[in-house]
Amino acid sequence: MGARKRISAEARKEALKSVSFAKLNNVPSSPRKMRLVVDLIRGMDVFRALGVLKYSNKEAASKVEKLLRSAIANWEQKNERKADSGELFVTGINVDVSTTLKRMRPAPQGRGYRIRKRSNHVTIFVDTKKVVKDETESNIESQK
Repeated sequence: MGARKRISAEARKEALKSVSFAKLNNVPSSPRKMRLVVDLIRGMDVFRALGVLKYSNKEAASKVEKLLRSAIANWEQKNERKADSGELFVTGINVDVSTTLKRMRPAPQGRGYRIRKRSNHVTIFVDTKKVVKDETESNIESQK
């Protein structure tokens, strides 16, 4: 690894130390189905988001709910206190494509149809509302 790449990697790691997040890798459902659930809670208060996920009838909702609880626990661990109601928000949530398993299905006349079993990675960032305002203001100022 070159020097510039190492320096930028270390800077990225330092930035992640101050942010509370949780990551779920290789979820065996398609990214499109996962994004439907994730879009329900983007930018919400975490306790309200937990309620939405609990009563959602999508299969992916239970996995995202468990991941959100992990992100809340990570925030509580870093800040050494319990999260109050209305304090924490989902500041960012990403669904990225993971590996695709390719399988064959028998088809008529000796052919085979390809089946793609998709999977994804989900990352949730949780923080207080004050931090979210500061980040958006700095992004606006940097664009000017």
